[in-house]
Parts: sequence; C-alpha cells; structure tokens
Amino acid sequence: MTCDALSCSLVGLAGLTFVIWFYLVALHHGFWRADQLLPKSITPRTGWPSVVALVPARDEAAVIGESLTSLLTQDYPGAFHVILVDDHSSDGTAAAAAAAAKRAGQSARLTVLPAPALAAGWSGKLWALNAGVGEAEVRFPDAPYLWLSDADIAQEPDLLRRLVAKAEDEHRVLVSLMAKLTCGCFWEKLLIPPFIYFFQKLYPFRAINDPKRRQAGAAGGCALVRRDALARAGGLTAMCGALIDDCTLGRLLKGAAPKESNGIWVGLSQGEARSLRPYDGLRPIWDMVARSAYSQLNYSPWLLAGTLIGMVLTYLAAPVIALAAWPLGVPLAGAIALAAWGVMILSFLPTLRLFGLNPLRAALLPLAALLYNAMTFSSAWRHWHGQGGHWKGRTQAGLEQGGASG
Repeated sequence: MTCDALSCSLVGLAGLTFVIWFYLVALHHGFWRADQLLPKSITPRTGWPSVVALVPARDEAAVIGESLTSLLTQDYPGAFHVILVDDHSSDGTAAAAAAAAKRAGQSARLTVLPAPALAAGWSGKLWALNAGVGEAEVRFPDAPYLWLSDADIAQEPDLLRRLVAKAEDEHRVLVSLMAKLTCGCFWEKLLIPPFIYFFQKLYPFRAINDPKRRQAGAAGGCALVRRDALARAGGLTAMCGALIDDCTLGRLLKGAAPKESNGIWVGLSQGEARSLRPYDGLRPIWDMVARSAYSQLNYSPWLLAGTLIGMVLTYLAAPVIALAAWPLGVPLAGAIALAAWGVMILSFLPTLRLFGLNPLRAALLPLAALLYNAMTFSSAWRHWHGQGGHWKGRTQAGLEQGGASG
C-alpha cells in the first residue's frame, strides 16, 4: 500500500466513524441524553387501585431481607400485597423473607409461594412469575396492577405511588424503571455506566415511550403491569422461553396495547430503585453479559459478526486513528477521528452524571466497548458449547429458539 493509499484509507475510515457518531447523536432518538426519568411529583387523586407485587427469588437469602422490607413498607394508599415465589432455593430464602416481614410488622401483607417444578420450555424466572400470577388471580382477582420486582432490588418508600400515578395519568399498560446498578469498585465504574449507555442505544427510551413508534423494551427489575393488558397479550406463556424477559415483555405489551392507551414507558432510576447486588470484579459483570448477549442476537453468527465489526468501527476506530494518524503523517485523518472521539465522549457524559462519576472517565468508553465485544463473543462461544443461559445452577441455552417467544 502506498502512502497516498494509506492516507486515503485512514481519512475515509475516520470520516465513516464521524458519520456514525453524527447519526447516533443527532438522529438516534436522543438515547444518550439519559433524560427519561420518573417524575418526583404526583398528581393528587382520590382513589388508588389495588396492586400485587410479584417477587421471583432463587437463592437470594443474602439480599431478600432488605429487598422485601423495601416492598412491604411502601407508603402506598391503596390495597397492596406481596407474593414472593421461592424458586427452589437452597439457602433459606423463604425463611429469610418471612423473618424480614415479621421484623417489619408486615407478615399479613406477604405470601410465600413455593414454585412448582420447572416446566420444559420455560425459563426459571418466568416460570416462578407465572406461578405468582396464578396465585394473584385466585387471591386478588380485582387488583388491576401487578408489580414485577426482582429479589435483589430495593425500592424507595414512595416508588409504588409514583409508578401507579405514571400509569394512571398517562394511560400506560407498562411502566418500568431500570434499577440503578452498584458502581463502587474499579470494574463497576469502568463497565456499569457503559452497560446503561449501550442498553439505551439498543433500546432508545424516547422511541419506546412514543406510542406512535414500534420500538419496544422494558426493565424487568421494576415493572408495573396492567393485568388486563398482560392477559390480552397472551400472559407469560407467550414469552415462556425468553432469557431477555424484560424486553420481550415490552414488545408483547406494546403490541397488545389498546388504541386508547399510550402503550408503555421505560425510564432510568435515579436511586428510587437500586440494585443490592455488587459486581466485585470483572467476572460477575462478564457472566451477566455473556449469559444472554447471544440470545439478543437471535443466535445468529451473521448478527454476531456484524455486531463485533460495528462495535469496532463505532468505538475503537476513532481513538486508534486519532492516536496513530499524526505519527503516520496523516493529520487530516487524525483531526476527523479526534472529532468523532470527542462527540463520543460528550454523548457519554449524561450517563456518567447519573452515577456521579468523574466526566474524565468518558474517554475510557472505547476500552469498555472492547471488553463488551469480548463478552459478546464469549456469550456465543458458551452457546456453541452448550453452556448458554447458565444462571444459579441452571443452563437454559436455546430456550428462545424453541420457546413461545420465537
């Protein structure tokens, strides 16, 4: 390759990265703004609908006390009950839940339900939730809302009121909140904000929240669901094999929402819903992503290849060219790549502010992208070797290929 050819190639590649970032920032639904937040103020109302919270739990004894207490002590004015579905835990989760309810003086508000044996074609979490839905139908048939809450999420005391107010005021069939993940250790600070950023890019919240657009998604750790809408969509049976259950739920409910509703809404937590599960090191974050990333790509090698190449072009090409172009004597390519990297950095700042982190960390987004690329390939590798979807002693690879969710 001649120097002229090298120069043209670098300038062309740098130009491509800049066009990519111009599109993402200017035309991709403002995903990077991180501005879809649950209102703190609540419109005054005279009545509050009944709600049943469903909590699937498998080996969560370490966190279930704090999580469940945050649910049982909600200052919700309407009728409210919590059903914890113990998914064959081996660590005393059910006993820990009952003890927490007793300490909070809320034993009457809690039902602990043992999950039935896992049925073929179902993911464990959805099977446990399905049992909870059935129990709610028998015990609380008139409750119009189900609050799906993960066992490792703590909720602020006024959160249920705010979720219900959002659903009622805006006529939404689903209101979900992406819990604020822990962000304390080195690896969490490096990788958790990019995880939220990438999720918003893949599922732009503004587009999801627009009833006129087809994009759909949700955050399953904290999701308030209209019971009639769930039934209209076919219930959890319609998504029984989904590993990425929250986004599947969003697609189902947005597709089945009546014309008079405003569909679904998803937002970011500012701390009103927060994860109790720390990621102490790289391995737990790696496993979290590798468990379902290939599922998100529909187990397609072609989508995998496209994703890996796309991540390299989007996040790695600009900084590499920006650092290498001047020593190679191609300053134009360096300037264009530096501009693209600058746009990338600026777009990441709102997500960093959400976590209260130093804005200088935005320059490390390419490093995080490189690691997430490796995690995505690792997810495919595990699937090819029959280890996909491994979670708490269960391997559920390929469920979505043969399950009801398609």
